[in-house]
Amino acid sequence: MLKGLPFELFIARRYLSSRRKTGFINTITYISIAGVTIGVAALIIVLSVMNGFESEVRERIIGFDTHIRLRTFHDQGMPDYRQVMQTIRGIPHIVGISPYIWEKGLLRSGKYSDGIILKGTDPETLGEVSDVVRNINYGEFNLGMVGQAEGPDLPGILIGSYLADRLYLSLGDVVTIFSLTGVRSMFQMPPVQQFIVTGYFETGMYEFDNTYAYVSIEAAQKLFKMEDMVSGLEIRLDDLYKANQVVKEIDRRLGYPYTADTWFDLRRNLFAWIQIEKWAMFIILCLIIIVAAFNIISTLIMVVMEKTREIGILKSMGATSISIRRIFLFEGVVVGVIGTITGCLIGFAVCWAQLKYKILSLPGDVYFINTLPVRMEPLDFLSVALASLALCLLSAVYPAHRASTLEPVEAIRYE
Repeated sequence: MLKGLPFELFIARRYLSSRRKTGFINTITYISIAGVTIGVAALIIVLSVMNGFESEVRERIIGFDTHIRLRTFHDQGMPDYRQVMQTIRGIPHIVGISPYIWEKGLLRSGKYSDGIILKGTDPETLGEVSDVVRNINYGEFNLGMVGQAEGPDLPGILIGSYLADRLYLSLGDVVTIFSLTGVRSMFQMPPVQQFIVTGYFETGMYEFDNTYAYVSIEAAQKLFKMEDMVSGLEIRLDDLYKANQVVKEIDRRLGYPYTADTWFDLRRNLFAWIQIEKWAMFIILCLIIIVAAFNIISTLIMVVMEKTREIGILKSMGATSISIRRIFLFEGVVVGVIGTITGCLIGFAVCWAQLKYKILSLPGDVYFINTLPVRMEPLDFLSVALASLALCLLSAVYPAHRASTLEPVEAIRYE
């Protein structure tokens, strides 16, 4: 029985729960458990919030942009885009295809002007690949010819809400767009075209709402002198995580000079930054658990000093050094298990409460969402729990080794 696991676990539990001569040791034990609990809960909450932000950013970017962007090498334009659309339309997982023109321009309204990204699109197929039509918060989606009380009919333009605010634009205003493509001299007059503002869109992403404007494919082709050519095709999938598989099939069917970029390729730096930030927060918050681990070390060392006589008696009764080592390793594990389980429960409760009741809100005019986003991942819970238990176990190694090397006779005589 002395060599069995129940004996060692029983002694470890008694050491942790018994009233000690030095109440300070009990206090340190509770502080150690609290430290592990706080560290684990903080890690789970922060990682869940980071997951929530990543999910929100991905959904909004992909909802506005596209899953796959097909273009030609060196962006030379795509004259045979209708034939290309027919070639790839039958590929599994593709649910929408729309041609686009993407160019830079200068928008002027009265005395105000600013650089923009002008996107020519097909109004009939834009809704198949983008959520921008559903994000119109003022006006209407009309890129066709719009009549005026005075003057000729002009094509409509859809403008980002922040861009409209900065340039003091209103519905029905006439704006002038200068093409910056192909202008090689300051003395060369760029192509110019006028449009009528028909609506504002708001995605919640500053980059889009402050820079982008939409016109029809025909108006963009006329402005940028592209004849019947487009910049490329935007493709929507039924499962965005099948993007790499679809890109391989597109490459197989089309080959050179076409190239396709997935949603991740288009925003690689952004998603990489989110992952780096997530791991940085994980490492920083692990310091809380590390501090708790040092508390465990100091607690167990003091327990060894207080229980030196008992350790000597156990050894004289036949307990081996391995059994003594296990007793104190179990003490570290018990502290870690209690703190980790409690921390996981607290972290889960806080995240669940935020998901259900939206307790913490965010200023909608600063962030693109109104409440703090949370997405719990089982892998995060498992990683945090394993890291916490490993640190607690490691923190018990030195005190356990010190206790196991005590000589029975000297330990019994210890005062």
